Amino acid sequence: MSSGPADLNSVRIAVVSSDPAFRRMINDQLTGLLEDKLKQPCDIQMFDDKAPASFLMEPACALITFEDEEELKVLSRLASRHPNMLLLALSENGSVSRAVASMQAGAHDFIARPVSAEALSSRMSEMIAHHRPAPRSDIILSSRPTASSTADGMGASRAPDQSSDFEVMRDFEGFIGKSPAMHGVYDQIMRIAGSKAPVFITGESGTGKEVCAQALHARSSRSSGPFIAINCSAIPADLMESEVFGHMRGAFTGANDDRKGAAELADGGTLFLDEIGEMPLDLQAKLLRLIQTGSLRRVGGSQEISLNIRFIAATNRDPLEEVRAGRFREDLFYRMHVLPIHLPPLRDRSGDIVPLAKSFLNQYAHEEGKSFRIFSTEAEHMLEAYRWPGNVRQLQNAIRRLTVMYDGTVVEPDHLPDLLHSDESFERDLNRAIRDLRQMGAAMSDAIQPFWQQEKQIIEGALSHFDGNISRAAAALEISPSTIYRKRMSWAQKEPA
Repeated sequence: MSSGPADLNSVRIAVVSSDPAFRRMINDQLTGLLEDKLKQPCDIQMFDDKAPASFLMEPACALITFEDEEELKVLSRLASRHPNMLLLALSENGSVSRAVASMQAGAHDFIARPVSAEALSSRMSEMIAHHRPAPRSDIILSSRPTASSTADGMGASRAPDQSSDFEVMRDFEGFIGKSPAMHGVYDQIMRIAGSKAPVFITGESGTGKEVCAQALHARSSRSSGPFIAINCSAIPADLMESEVFGHMRGAFTGANDDRKGAAELADGGTLFLDEIGEMPLDLQAKLLRLIQTGSLRRVGGSQEISLNIRFIAATNRDPLEEVRAGRFREDLFYRMHVLPIHLPPLRDRSGDIVPLAKSFLNQYAHEEGKSFRIFSTEAEHMLEAYRWPGNVRQLQNAIRRLTVMYDGTVVEPDHLPDLLHSDESFERDLNRAIRDLRQMGAAMSDAIQPFWQQEKQIIEGALSHFDGNISRAAAALEISPSTIYRKRMSWAQKEPA
């Protein structure tokens, strides 16, 4: 049923819930609150048990309560069939595992029940208002292909329709990735975002440490406050104190005005100190005092300024090794290292490589006026097999380069950087794996087994050789990664209970 007559300017919302009390609350309280916040009429449709297979008129947002696996399947089905629709999942089981399950199924956010109509309307209005934010460098964009984006008969690419509908494609708060390693990161972010304690993010360069810091800020109660990021490795040592703590007029040559530093600008929000290990030791002591007391003095100033800041630090080095080497204060490390998060390198989340590459390809094809839309199967295999020492940033740069340098609609192996063609370590591992597999086959010839068992031993042997990396094992066996997933499912059905 609908809460009122449909309007061309109305915000369509679907509510799928088997709980009649929840539906009454939506009908009696939420509609008016939401219309007040959005400044638009709302057309709300109620579904008491199961949502339709597909909405005729796609809602802007759907609220779905789920308490069992069947209701979770409804959420997953709607997420796959309506990728542009915001999905807000609600459950009386407010555990982190339940929240992660809803995100894996396709929900954009999760709220534990019971929840007040006021809190629900605030979260919904915020989601709807930010459904199409302006493009940012840390958010991956994707576009729909248009009729004008195909290559002409002479092989020259025509520019895609610049008015095509671009939308933000994210799996979680700016991240793209559904691998187990990334779900572990999402789980940690959801657990600790609401805390006031400092967070210490570690990970190799290019793994997305600033995106992680922004996700923590967005999920915290400080999300409406400022997020101030400062890269300690990019600031000269003689300017860093002023950049972080601010200065008073006349404090040094060139200080012509009073100036707030990054810490003051972050008051009421989050201060992210990237590559904190690059901060000089004397400034580390001053930062420690700020964290302990919540106050600072500007350079050249005498007044104590009280601040309310959530601190997040990051480094691409081993922080304990830096402490042992005397480059990082031990007391600051233990003050900051309260809630640690480690971001996995791209080689440990190989299942995310192609989705990331596709998102970068769509983004840069749009920006450069090119027609690229997809990767060939061979190109995808090459992307997955490479180890990406520079992580997501290296992948991003590689896709941008090929988008600029070449034309076409399909990315082929020849379009990829030369380094992907000459990964000597991979070639060496590949040849060794093939030799090991042949030896395994010779040993098996003395004991005939059912074909599926032999196949299982070969594939599991390859996986073991490549430390569980499905993409590299698949490349060695000259099969697709999806084949390995499918085979594993079939083996589970054949194995005795």
